[in-house]
Amino acid sequence: MLDTALLLAAAFVAGALNAVAGGGSFLTLPALVFTGVPPVVANATGTVALLPGYMASAWGFRQDMAAPPGLSLRAVVVLALLGGSLGAALLLVTPDATFKKIIPWLLLAATALFAFGPQLRQWAGAGQHGSSAFKAGLGMLLVAGYGGYFNGGLGILLLALFGLLGQTQLNAMNGMKNLVSALLTAIAVAIYAAGGIVQWPQALLMMLAATLGGYAGARVARQLPAGALRWGIVTTGLVMAAMFFYQQ
Repeated sequence: MLDTALLLAAAFVAGALNAVAGGGSFLTLPALVFTGVPPVVANATGTVALLPGYMASAWGFRQDMAAPPGLSLRAVVVLALLGGSLGAALLLVTPDATFKKIIPWLLLAATALFAFGPQLRQWAGAGQHGSSAFKAGLGMLLVAGYGGYFNGGLGILLLALFGLLGQTQLNAMNGMKNLVSALLTAIAVAIYAAGGIVQWPQALLMMLAATLGGYAGARVARQLPAGALRWGIVTTGLVMAAMFFYQQ
């Protein structure tokens, strides 16, 4: 009963965080691990729980989507699916012991991306706009692969990539971010399921809580100071990373 309450609470807050600013995986992954789910399975199960939120966000931005310079919309879709597949396949062959050692470093990297996201996007926007199709495709493939393996900080990486490629319209950038996130997460979830590394009772329970949290988060987003929310998420990420380091 206590484990169920923890998973429901973590998923609800994670859904709310993703609706407002991101960072939901900082809660779902540790909550599953702390309730006894093996690390690789926990990563996959937590990703399944957050998939509806990605799909809803992509649908909400469907009219604003525009491919970044150097890539067509078809190329973005193909690369998102390919990268997500490769990242998910890599997770399947990662031993639990190895992934447990990697988790705190991934959490730290994702936390840093979240903390310095505005500066990273500003740097990307001030950089050299435009790129060759090869470099644009390679960047998209690498970021999608990261997302298929570990979802944390994915949105920041995608926005930075689109800025480097020369995309300047924020709505278009967010639309593509949500589309790529939904696509690579969907294909990754399919591979996780085929590989038998999803614990469906927990996933479905958390999926419902995350969806409710996303709705609640969207409603209260305007009442929360953006700075306080951002640093609250950063603090959560650092605490979770420290706890995983302590357990090693």
